[in-house]
Amino acid sequence: MKIAEIHVYSHELPVKGGPYRMASAEVWSLTTTLVRLVADDGTVGWGETCPVGPTFAEAHAGGALAALTLMAPHLIGAELLPIPLHRRMEAVLNGHNYAKAAIDIAAHDLIGRRLGVSVSDLLGGALTDRVASYYSVGLETPDETARIADDKRREGYPRLQLKLGGREVEEDIAALRKTWEVIRDTGTRLAADGNRGWTTRDALRISRECPDIPFIMEQPCSSVEDMQKIRPLCRHALYMDESGTSLNTVIMAAGSGLVDGFGMKLTRIGGLHPMRTFRDICAARNLPHTCDDAWGGDIIAAACTHIAATIAPERLEGAWLAAPYIDGHYDAENGIRIEGGHIRRPSGPGLGVTPEEALFGAPVASF
Repeated sequence: MKIAEIHVYSHELPVKGGPYRMASAEVWSLTTTLVRLVADDGTVGWGETCPVGPTFAEAHAGGALAALTLMAPHLIGAELLPIPLHRRMEAVLNGHNYAKAAIDIAAHDLIGRRLGVSVSDLLGGALTDRVASYYSVGLETPDETARIADDKRREGYPRLQLKLGGREVEEDIAALRKTWEVIRDTGTRLAADGNRGWTTRDALRISRECPDIPFIMEQPCSSVEDMQKIRPLCRHALYMDESGTSLNTVIMAAGSGLVDGFGMKLTRIGGLHPMRTFRDICAARNLPHTCDDAWGGDIIAAACTHIAATIAPERLEGAWLAAPYIDGHYDAENGIRIEGGHIRRPSGPGLGVTPEEALFGAPVASF
């Protein structure tokens, strides 16, 4: 089975009740890029990539479109198998994992539909049909942060993430303390996500002034080198997020004991094929991690849910979805929803969602 057609679409996703605030960005609307692959037997698969603006990571919507239109002509006629497909993409374009991920996701969807099996089956088999999610509280005042955290805990989210950084460190400490007051003794897990917004000084201060709060510290500083500096001095578990840009970095961080876990984005690492390898590295080192993405609609949400369903529950920190911030679904019937802080694993072949193509208008590029 080979790729016969590639169609690329651009679609706007306004933030419901926006903006969504974090240390590196204030988001009102995001442009997502979708890919429709058509095999030589007519089978169709969908992929998606949606960077959170140009400052969260080395990715942006314009770059995704440029990378996909560069690669696409060289992928027509390529075998629809993950390993040769990734090798073909690497031969055409160095880097730009977030763009390659859209092709990768579409290929997995197409293969699953052709074989009549779900993407989670292709990835080794689901361990659960009810995947834990987590809620990310945007950068708010300490009182508002605690109020939202309490609401979401009551909804059933087993884990809460607070967006911190990019402001006076005293406000971050107050947000952590007020949140802990409302979730203490509830069993709700807590992550303090600096989004690269702290200096090493501020990261250490937060850890030293909150020794009684059992949060994990996620990507507190901008670089791997800064994380190496604070690691021996930090009182809290340290997770890598934005710095985990490749399997090579993951292997270094896991093997050297730099981190206690990961916040991993599906498109950052290049799609479901490399995410499967990442999952197995973490299993070998017994490291917990998330299976989520920066933003996106039902296609990304379904892909994250499928890979998350294959993770041992004791190591899964949850699958974060942008669904609560987006109005509507690509697939009105099977769109991915969070209910009671958990996500039902999609049924049906492939990703289990079939987008309404008319929502996206005409393709911006076809090959």
